[in-house]
Amino acid sequence: MTKLSVNINKIATIRNARGGNMPDVLKAAIDCELFGAQGITVHPRPDERHIRYSDVYGIYPLLQTEFNIEGNPIPQFIDLVLKVKPAQVTLVPDSHDAVTSNAGWDTKKNKSFLKEVIAEFQSHGIRTSVFVDPVAEMVFHAAETGTDRIELYTEAYASQYYPDRGRAIAPYVDAARIATQNGLGINAGHDLDLNNLWYLVRTIPEILEVSIGHALISEALYLGLEKTIHLYLQQLKQAESSDHFKVL
Repeated sequence: MTKLSVNINKIATIRNARGGNMPDVLKAAIDCELFGAQGITVHPRPDERHIRYSDVYGIYPLLQTEFNIEGNPIPQFIDLVLKVKPAQVTLVPDSHDAVTSNAGWDTKKNKSFLKEVIAEFQSHGIRTSVFVDPVAEMVFHAAETGTDRIELYTEAYASQYYPDRGRAIAPYVDAARIATQNGLGINAGHDLDLNNLWYLVRTIPEILEVSIGHALISEALYLGLEKTIHLYLQQLKQAESSDHFKVL
């Protein structure tokens, strides 16, 4: 079954709005695991406006499942990852002032740089993933960087899901096919939620992991964190086992 990694950035955003330690980000990470999440994702940014570097150091020794650190591989980020040595690092080309990640890598233009960074992480036993748009050329060149996986940037799929989900998912199907042919594992993330997740995973069963934060934490405000995680896991289980699943 496709694994669920919960991105806890938004919990840190709420904490930082008032200072102090409420909500407790470290406890939230532990609770997500307790409620069934198979991984925890964080995306520290240089200004530490949500997850702080100190959070990353605090979370890692507490986890029993996989830890995924996302970010732009600037020197500060590289140093953090090499000290923590998470199960996975996801390389994202976001600018320092980006509100959220909004584009995948140009893997052709940045191939030499990515090769160097990826080789460094892999030499320390860290699995690498490169954030890419569902564009055949970008997936092909990602394979040439030596990365273990790609993460498909799913904002375009999510935004077009209701008008025409078949058309929305088509480029992702093609990208997944090329990735598989070139020996890449496939992750996915961005704007996935309880309505559009099942169709993505059902249509592209090669997806190994989804990283979900904003929607999951937002839905948890109404449903509770434990129930929300269970609903996401149910989506993934049903997508694997049945052609028919009711849209919430």
